[in-house]
Amino acid sequence: MQLGSGSLADLARLRPFRRERLSSWDRTGANRDFVLVAPSARVSLGAIEGAGCVKHIWVTTMPIRPEEHDLCGLVLRMWWDGEASPSVEVPLGDFFGVGFGLRRNFTSLPLQMSPEDGRGMNCWFPMPFADGARFEIENQGAELRIFYFYVDYEAHPKLEGDLARFHASWNRLPRAAGTTREKGYGADDYATIQKRLAGPWAEPNLTGEKNYVILDARGRGQYVGCVLNVDAHERQLNDWYGEGDDMIFVDEDLEDASGVPRFPPRLHGTGTEDYFNTAFCPTQEFCAPYHGLTVYSGTKEWPWGGKNSMYRFHVEDPIRFERAIRVTIETGHDNALANDYSSVAYWYQQGRSEPLRALPPLAERLPRPDPPELRR
Repeated sequence: MQLGSGSLADLARLRPFRRERLSSWDRTGANRDFVLVAPSARVSLGAIEGAGCVKHIWVTTMPIRPEEHDLCGLVLRMWWDGEASPSVEVPLGDFFGVGFGLRRNFTSLPLQMSPEDGRGMNCWFPMPFADGARFEIENQGAELRIFYFYVDYEAHPKLEGDLARFHASWNRLPRAAGTTREKGYGADDYATIQKRLAGPWAEPNLTGEKNYVILDARGRGQYVGCVLNVDAHERQLNDWYGEGDDMIFVDEDLEDASGVPRFPPRLHGTGTEDYFNTAFCPTQEFCAPYHGLTVYSGTKEWPWGGKNSMYRFHVEDPIRFERAIRVTIETGHDNALANDYSSVAYWYQQGRSEPLRALPPLAERLPRPDPPELRR
């Protein structure tokens, strides 16, 4: 019970902890309650000694001069227990729940962006540590930034031994126009793709090996959700991305001696819209405690075009793994659509022995421009 249950009913329980905080308050006693983050600078947000658990993080930020997609250029990192490589390394806006460097007012249980216009960013994921924690923000953009923050945490004499560490990692699979890279189609074959998409999506996917990968981890822990961003940048017939099934391979699904994942996996879903708990091709932004569509960019003429950002959190239904997990989703049925995918995975893990997937440089993280018919 060291972390608490988080419910209103548990507020009367007097657990033994001491509330502490790191923040950007002005140490001179004036009102300059922020840190300056220059271009190319990595700024420490503070370090904690001993054992404890982060319970809440709040930040807000702005560039001194306007900078397009500014949330893409800030990178948030966190380390636990003196580890050499971070357990969290994610562009700031993506970490707090919305892709493409955009801000939206939305409310979920673990993540929120609050008024004004999504500038108040909150995280409520608990983040335990046994022997210290540290936090950093890096400015990979071109403009000087002001950055305000709180890191609210509990200090404990020691940490319970069975608690896993919080992790978050970003990924992207950009695709060139006119191609479906995983299937090997080039521009000359695009008419063939269009004809196949015009049919009832009959070509099967019975391996999942070419799916988009949200998380690929080795160790012991549990997957607790993701943010998925789909940029439908090219007009196609039957270009509804929601027909892409979710396929989550766990433990024995990944242990075939040939190295090929077992199929079907233990957790095989029925479509992207279904995994994100929506239905019938949603065309409206929506948020709820565990799922939501925070960005929708379609039009009446092109309902699925442009940028879409969505989240699904496994708070009531975490996916446990003892040895390995691979969380994947089709990019349209049978990976037939040439969309641009990016994502953040959130999970808890014990015994991580390898660094997170390397974060691409800023130029490879920026969203592509909208096609002319979607520009507003």
